[in-house]
Amino acid sequence: MYKSKRIVVVDDEQIMLSTLKMLLELEGFTNTAYFNKPQDALSDIKENTPDLILSDFMMPDMNGIEFLSEVKNLCPDVSMILLTGYADKENAIKAINEVGIYKYIEKPWDNEDLLISIRNGLERSGLIGELNNKIEELSQAKSQLEKYSHSLEEIVMQKTADLVESNTKLSAIINYCADGIVIVSSDAQIVQANPAFENITGLSEKLLTGKSLKDFIVSDEKQLRKITNEKKEVLLRDAAVKNCINDKNIPVEINFAPIPSDGKNSALINYVGVVRNVSLQKEMERLRDDFIATLTHDLRTPLLAAIQTLQFFLDGTLGDVCERQKTLLETMKKSNEDMLGLVNALLEVYKYESGKLNLCKTTFSLKQFLEECLAQIKALAEKKQIEINLLYDDTENAQVTADRNELRRVVLNLCGNALNHTNQGGKIEVETLNKEGDLILNVKDNGIGIPKDDLKKLFKRFSQGTSRKRSAGTGLGLYLSRQIVEAHNGKIWAESKVGKGSVFSFVIPESLKIQQTVK
Repeated sequence: MYKSKRIVVVDDEQIMLSTLKMLLELEGFTNTAYFNKPQDALSDIKENTPDLILSDFMMPDMNGIEFLSEVKNLCPDVSMILLTGYADKENAIKAINEVGIYKYIEKPWDNEDLLISIRNGLERSGLIGELNNKIEELSQAKSQLEKYSHSLEEIVMQKTADLVESNTKLSAIINYCADGIVIVSSDAQIVQANPAFENITGLSEKLLTGKSLKDFIVSDEKQLRKITNEKKEVLLRDAAVKNCINDKNIPVEINFAPIPSDGKNSALINYVGVVRNVSLQKEMERLRDDFIATLTHDLRTPLLAAIQTLQFFLDGTLGDVCERQKTLLETMKKSNEDMLGLVNALLEVYKYESGKLNLCKTTFSLKQFLEECLAQIKALAEKKQIEINLLYDDTENAQVTADRNELRRVVLNLCGNALNHTNQGGKIEVETLNKEGDLILNVKDNGIGIPKDDLKKLFKRFSQGTSRKRSAGTGLGLYLSRQIVEAHNGKIWAESKVGKGSVFSFVIPESLKIQQTVK
């Protein structure tokens, strides 16, 4: 590789030039220039930068030191070898000190030693060139890094300003939010609270920090455990917060959600809770429900009187009536009975919502109970030619602990809805399952199905059927069923596919006991 590097040889004696040319050509150096005059060599060096200069010391017009000084100005990094006689040794040392030549060689030289010096000089020039390139690259990199550093400082300053602004806005939102905001650790210890939560509890943030949140919240114990046991959003509806000043329980709704972890401490999860004071809302609901309850209760007496009077006409107590009159009276009686049913349903809903209806739990046979329920709708099923099947998992000999009459309402309501929304000749399955002592009951039909958007509305008050088909009922059946199931600490839900049917299910926890059959 080094044999292709450029070498310039300068000597005023032609014999010396010829000797050096022969030596270098025999060695394989192909990029070599030879000059008798230093001025000619300088002109060439200005156009073509060499890798090595080989120069004699004693030359007319310009000696070796002067020549190499000029070369040094033109090519600072080129390796220079000075050929000198023994008598010029002092001048050679001077050249090393003043000009910085790479090496001087005394005449007569040893060819092998000269070739080694040339190779080393070329290698030195190459290393110096690489070093200079690296220095240049480092210099450019440093310059670029300084630009990046300056740019980074500006970005950091901008991001810091944005962060401070966002933090100021967030602090303002938290501090002036009408709802209480509390942050708790994974073991339910209060970490931070805003002024609204301080007002609800009657304690300052300093006194609240470090205390257990469960000491201030009044709610179902099972729901309280979900706050930090489940890494998902938890909503406590019927909850209250103890006010330590007046010793009252303030009704609230609390929405808890885990705060996303940064990935480094995934085991240390905090939760944020938004606490909404619903005292005014609860009071308004109570007044409204009391008004409805009073109104519906007062409506029962005239409705019962009207029904009884119409019955007197129909059974002939007040005299004979013709068929046309009888048909009209039966229609009037049916309308009044439907209205009385609505009044009774409203009263039942009010009792559950106000907590004035206490469950009367007994233990009874599940199989016998379901057979009695289905017997009440058997005639309607036969009229529509709908097949109803009872399916048991391992619950055929099970005993259920629940309010028998209220649970009958739920089963009859779900089966009645299935009959109403199943076409003639359809099929209904009532399936019971045992899940670790929890009773699960499914009512499956192959009816018209329910659109997905309507499923979430089914168990709300006055929800009548779906957007595809409206029900002629009160719209309180499924809502009352939900109230009854939730009063048993259970849950009710529905799944459906349009055109394929629906499944209505409920679970009553810790209510089932399997009796072992004696063989």
